[in-house]
Amino acid sequence: MAGSLALGAGVAAAQGSLASSGGSDVAPSYITDDDGRSLILRGFNTASSAKSAPDGMPDFTEADLDREQADMGTNFVRFLISWRSVEPAPGQYDQAYLDRVEDRVSWYAERGYKVMLDMHQDVYSGAITPAGDGGNGAGNIGNGAPAWATFMDGLAVKPQPRWELYYIQPGVMRAFDNFWNTTGKHPELVEHYANAWQAVAERFAGNDTVVAYDLMNEPFGGSMQGPSFEAGPLAAMYQRTTNAIRQVDQDSWVCVAPQAIGVNQGLSSGLTKINDPRAGEQRIAYCPHLYPLPLDLGDGYSGLSRTLTDATITAWRADIEHVAGDVLGGVPIIIGEIGLDTTLPGATDYIDRVYTNAREMGAGVAYWSSDPGPWGPYLPDGSQTLLVDSLNKPYPRAVAGTPTEWSSTVDRLQLTLTPDPAVTAPTEIYLPESGFPGGVKVEGADVVNWDRDSRLLTVRTATGAPTATVTVTPAGS
Repeated sequence: MAGSLALGAGVAAAQGSLASSGGSDVAPSYITDDDGRSLILRGFNTASSAKSAPDGMPDFTEADLDREQADMGTNFVRFLISWRSVEPAPGQYDQAYLDRVEDRVSWYAERGYKVMLDMHQDVYSGAITPAGDGGNGAGNIGNGAPAWATFMDGLAVKPQPRWELYYIQPGVMRAFDNFWNTTGKHPELVEHYANAWQAVAERFAGNDTVVAYDLMNEPFGGSMQGPSFEAGPLAAMYQRTTNAIRQVDQDSWVCVAPQAIGVNQGLSSGLTKINDPRAGEQRIAYCPHLYPLPLDLGDGYSGLSRTLTDATITAWRADIEHVAGDVLGGVPIIIGEIGLDTTLPGATDYIDRVYTNAREMGAGVAYWSSDPGPWGPYLPDGSQTLLVDSLNKPYPRAVAGTPTEWSSTVDRLQLTLTPDPAVTAPTEIYLPESGFPGGVKVEGADVVNWDRDSRLLTVRTATGAPTATVTVTPAGS
């Protein structure tokens, strides 16, 4: 998760005003499973607690996962990993750490989830201060890069009232500049980063549960901002890392994100196309985040804040669809992070607004985050926040063709798709118990199976039809 604060103004000058043009005319694209079905991904980031954990693992158990699945029917996780854990010393890759990641991935595999591994960073590294807490005892401020890859050249990092402000401290800016080698002093760092990703990909190549690699959380360019950063050092790192991954893994999707500061708040991205060297169709995906400035500053989704947030979402969506469709070449979209303090006014309306846009865009969503607290689905005492009911809605998880439109309420789902005759696996739909306590009524498709324990309905549409519309309601409705 990243904030924006005063940083947004400087980036706005570099990037221009809010995007005002419409989105791309390119139809939504989807990540597919091994059966060729289009995946609609819904889940959480897991978890922020991994950032400062000595073993790199989140404070999250199999029981936590079972509760999440039972309460919300999730099928996806953006699982946080870190460069400092993968490569604790130059050129040395910690296989015990990758064992721990693989063990957690197996939890998701057993429950039918898909995993995107996210190489997370915030404020570059925990090594930006001697104690890793900004000198103010507020917890680990930075995370991501190992200490041996953190070069601040003696510049200061002073305590700040908000963690986001550490980004513009001279020492942090220099650490990023050295990573991107805009100083000309450290060309080896990006090479190490790409090789660390290759080590991760080598471990998970062939693992059907891991479908994607999110190459860097919320990239920040240091003293270089805007299109010059995105089209320059950032795109070059993405290309180099993609090439390294493809040497060991031809199948997993590679997720690229825009610059965070500014683009997260609706400004235009200057990212350029990344070429996938794999044999066959490209498997690049676009993984932006959304944090409208009024909400990031602590306002609720009401009054003027709501008006400004709605304008941000409109501009953000237009630019995201433009980059995914016209720049990157019609790639799938996964919203890597959205979230807010659920105790704020209008929280339910905001969540509904964002997920409606995601549905219309054909985008997957990973909510920030599964950590206990008002930003998550559960408080530290285990009680639910409003997020659980907000997210526990019917949705098609895997579609035997291409979804063209779908909508749902708590007790009704309607899906229109273009069937793919080459896909023999059935379409899979999640139906919450709150809306479907007993049997189901299906129109437009044949029922293959209705499992009331897992809440999963599988259906098969007629072969040969150019389109099919499936409507699911409770039995007797």
